[in-house]
Amino acid sequence: MDFSIGDLAKRTGVKVPTIRYYEKEGLLDVPLRTEGNQRRYRAADLDRLGFIRHCRDLGLPMPAIRDLIELGQHPDKPCREADRIAATQLQSVRERIAHLRKLEAELVRIAASCQGAHTVTDCNVLKAFGDHSLCRDDHHKPIKT
Repeated sequence: MDFSIGDLAKRTGVKVPTIRYYEKEGLLDVPLRTEGNQRRYRAADLDRLGFIRHCRDLGLPMPAIRDLIELGQHPDKPCREADRIAATQLQSVRERIAHLRKLEAELVRIAASCQGAHTVTDCNVLKAFGDHSLCRDDHHKPIKT
């Protein structure tokens, strides 16, 4: 069974331009073409795109996905590298969660600081958004993703 790019997009929820991007990046094999130059994909392409989509849903960066795809081409290799990639992604997610918790706490504090009791000229919320030194925590440094 083969699929058009539109069929592939519908079945996986991945937009057509993204599918083309994955092809360009080498994450998907170059598809076969019909005489009318239409891309035709196989079941293996559908599976690969589903794999990529799930990896992206889990927040994995493209290099990690590329490494996992490459690893999948060698079924006899030990899975230490896959374990390392998963552990690295888990650590990244935990760091982002910690960062978001700091942001949440600061926003709770900022939102409660005013309660509409002042005019805009004296608004504590606007002052806090405009001056990082009024914040309690050092939350301005973004976590690498």
